[in-house]
Amino acid sequence: MSEEQILPPVDSLASKDELPQKSEPQRPRHTFVPMLVAVGVIVGILLGSFFSSHFSRRSLSIINSSSNKINDLFHLIDDQYVDSVDIPDLVEKSMPQILKQLDPHSTYFSAKVAAESMQELEGKFSGVGVQFTIYQDTVRIVRIIKGGPSESVGLRAGDAIVTVDGKPFTGHQITNDSVLARLKGPQGTSVQLGIFRAGETAPLSFRIVRNDVPVPSVSASYMLDGSTGYIRIQSFGTTTPSEFLAALASLESQGMKGLVVDLRGNLGGLMESAVQMIDEFLPSNRLIVYTEGRRSPRREYRSGGRGVYQQLPLVVLIDEVSASASEIFAGAVQDNDRGTIVGRRSFGKGLVQVPIEFDDGSLLRLTIARYYTPSGRCVQKPYQAGDEDDYEADLLRRAVSGEYQTADSIKTQGEAYKTRLGRNVYGGGGIIPDIFVAEDTTGRTSYFMEAYMRGLVYQYSYVFTEKHREALTRAGSAEKAVAYMERLDVVGDFANFAAANGLKRRNLLIRQSTELLRKYITTQVLLGLYDSAEAIRYENQNDPCVEQALRLMRDGRTLPEAPRTAAVTNFALPEFGGFSDFRIWQHISEVRTRAFLFHPFSYLAVCPEKRMPCANA
Repeated sequence: MSEEQILPPVDSLASKDELPQKSEPQRPRHTFVPMLVAVGVIVGILLGSFFSSHFSRRSLSIINSSSNKINDLFHLIDDQYVDSVDIPDLVEKSMPQILKQLDPHSTYFSAKVAAESMQELEGKFSGVGVQFTIYQDTVRIVRIIKGGPSESVGLRAGDAIVTVDGKPFTGHQITNDSVLARLKGPQGTSVQLGIFRAGETAPLSFRIVRNDVPVPSVSASYMLDGSTGYIRIQSFGTTTPSEFLAALASLESQGMKGLVVDLRGNLGGLMESAVQMIDEFLPSNRLIVYTEGRRSPRREYRSGGRGVYQQLPLVVLIDEVSASASEIFAGAVQDNDRGTIVGRRSFGKGLVQVPIEFDDGSLLRLTIARYYTPSGRCVQKPYQAGDEDDYEADLLRRAVSGEYQTADSIKTQGEAYKTRLGRNVYGGGGIIPDIFVAEDTTGRTSYFMEAYMRGLVYQYSYVFTEKHREALTRAGSAEKAVAYMERLDVVGDFANFAAANGLKRRNLLIRQSTELLRKYITTQVLLGLYDSAEAIRYENQNDPCVEQALRLMRDGRTLPEAPRTAAVTNFALPEFGGFSDFRIWQHISEVRTRAFLFHPFSYLAVCPEKRMPCANA
């Protein structure tokens, strides 16, 4: 409100009757005007002060009723709060809290997090190309990433980084974030690393020019037996469809007659990538997924019918961590009766977000629709707006209820829908597998869980690898490296290491966990020595889900059968175009929530990242 006062024209200050007579001496016409103006100004100031002090509450109520309340609030804090406040920082912290009141998947990313997430979805990042861990206050290189800059300059696994650009880089203040800040950077820039290497008397120096480092999303591809191929997909990014097709072609050349697609632990990614991949297995014009929201018209994705693997026997593995784009893939297979889903109920993420970028590079991902599988079901599990803790505790509740152990404990919360053959499937809480496989908890004692959660299993694996690196390298293959480890008392040595690092030795529990400890340690050693494919191949030995998939392949039972009284359902839906989205996961104390990924050209499906003992730079 303006405090300007409209003063009357000077001529109106006196009437004609009050004008002096001609017989009296003439006076200047405007003698009192300056005085009156001054009095008016003083009165205006006094009135303004009065109203400002006595009616401030009324002005605040006017602000509170406006549509710009949040903006006004920040202005008031900036102008009147008792202490100085970093308003931009306050805004950054407030945005996620506001969005939490909508749903669990609408979220906000700072410019830095958004840029990092974009690199992950693109299947590459700019850095030096090493996987590292921090052990005893020193950055240790666990593995050289194939195709990265460090491979060409001669860095080795086991090297310790002691200086960066000529400055010491060791000590308790070293964190993953500080290492990433030094080693990652724009393509074409360089960094000078001082390296301590076993057997060398003096530190070595390497100048590395940062470049794109590939991050494959297909983490393993090999033949399970003479006719069954296996592909593990860890995420859905821009390069995943091409990686997937290359893996299929390679397996086909090795005699593949059936395929197992492993989506366990896959938090999701780009929906378009999942759609492209499932399109390889479906005949023409089959509905894959559709999205719909209050202000978002229904949009569909349908198969093009050009895939060369339409007759290939197919089994898909899922678990409680498989989310969003993984659920789109599995849901399309299940609803079209194209293959068999094996494992445990998936996460249950069925909301669609659209990315909205701000001028500073930060990003809002706002839920605008839900996605639906071909039968019409939405797999989104129930949630209460604003209660994020309850939503994230769902996986723990499943464990407490016994759902990971028995199929009868699965509680369907949605109505029944029909697949093309008329089989019942359910919405409202993830994809329920066609064949349930219980979680294997053999050997998971309290001793094992404490050792695992404290990072001792990973730390020992690194120490063991460094101590035996020469012999393990000389073995020449993953199989021979495993045979070498089996000749040693690895678990006994680990127990001594754990005791020296504060974990009380409990011999009975150690004996119960012997095989599980050996498997975890061996898997970590193979990850450092070779790559994820060799570690996964070893990890899959005696895996109940993989064994079930192989039984289905050998018995020729990968295609579901129609119920005897059911009629074939035709998903004849209006044709549109479309996208979708995703986020997710926390696996009972082994996972923590982190920022979502995003893509500027599409809706996403993204998930929180599990806690890792090492990182890529």
